[in-house]
Amino acid sequence: MEKRWISLFVENDIGVLAKISGLFAGKAYNLESLTVGMTEDETVSRMTIRLKSDDETFEQIKKQLNRCVEVIKVIDLTNSPIHMKELLFVKIRKCSKGDQEALFRIAEVFGVSIIDYDKESVLMECVQTESKNNDLINLLSSNFQSIEVVRGGSVAIESISITER
Repeated sequence: MEKRWISLFVENDIGVLAKISGLFAGKAYNLESLTVGMTEDETVSRMTIRLKSDDETFEQIKKQLNRCVEVIKVIDLTNSPIHMKELLFVKIRKCSKGDQEALFRIAEVFGVSIIDYDKESVLMECVQTESKNNDLINLLSSNFQSIEVVRGGSVAIESISITER
C-alpha cells in the first residue's frame, strides 16, 4: 500500500463532491485527505485527494473517476514533481506565561503564525507540508497538556521547475 495523490478537475455543481466521495465509499476505498476549491474558471472545481492503495486498486480508481460525467480531467500526481501544502490550526489551552513564551519561540522556529491568544491560550496557524505539520503536532503534544488540532487537506499543484516534493 502506497500513498497516492490525484487531482481532479470537476464541474462546479451541487452534488459532485457527494458523488465523488460516494464512489470511494461504495468501493470501500479510504480517503486520507480531500480538498476542493474553485479554480480560475468558476464553473470548474479542483479536488486534491490522498489515499493509500496498491497499484491495481489505484488503476481501478482512476478508471472509475474517468467514467464519471462530472469529472473533466484526472491527474495522477503520485510520481510528479509537485508543490503540496496543508493548512493546520493548533489551539493550546491552559498555558502559563512560560508556556506562551515557549510557544512563541516554537512558532518562530517552525515558521508558524500566532493568530490569536489570551492569558491562557494560544492559536497557531501553519501552512506547511504534511510531515512538517506532523512534526509540529508531535512537539506540541509532547510538551503541552491541552491541544486541539484542526487540519485541512493538502492542496497540490504541478511544479514548473522543481523536482522535489
